[in-house]
Amino acid sequence: MKEFRKFVEQYEKIPDADWELISARFRKKILPKNYNLLEQGKICKNLYFLENGLLRFFILKDGTESTKFFTIAPYCFTSQASFNSKKPANEYIQTIEKSTIWETTYKENEELLNLKSWNSFARKITQEVQFFTEEILEELQTETAENRYQKLLTNQPELLQRIPLKHLASFFGVAPQSLSRIRKKLT
Repeated sequence: MKEFRKFVEQYEKIPDADWELISARFRKKILPKNYNLLEQGKICKNLYFLENGLLRFFILKDGTESTKFFTIAPYCFTSQASFNSKKPANEYIQTIEKSTIWETTYKENEELLNLKSWNSFARKITQEVQFFTEEILEELQTETAENRYQKLLTNQPELLQRIPLKHLASFFGVAPQSLSRIRKKLT
């Protein structure tokens, strides 16, 4: 829970009294590698904090997985559209490695939003996620798979060791063989 508070306070200072209320509404879970925290077609009922580990968000269409993005610890996450609308998710959320999460329900989160500090944090993190989403969409439309791989290699090289090739390939929108050629060319 200490890591969670540290993460939240990067965005908003939380008074001790507020933190007592916040921490009481989150429960810790340790999830194995390749665990589906959410499945397409199910309603996402929780907001999460990823304390350690690595996740991927993906869509399954006609038997083919398409990775939307990865979530790296520490970070907050949910299937935002499903969580807020209470409608079935269009995506899966899966652990890529053993992960520790903290979770709270929709109802508990709504109660926490009455706290000025939590409400401010929630707005700031939501804006940041929207920015990241727009950035990913823009890259998909304007950058080649090779350029996107080069950016990941430059900015987060450790992820290339943690994410399986097939998931990276689906994230870049290419076949694993094409990604292998890109990697060979750049190394």
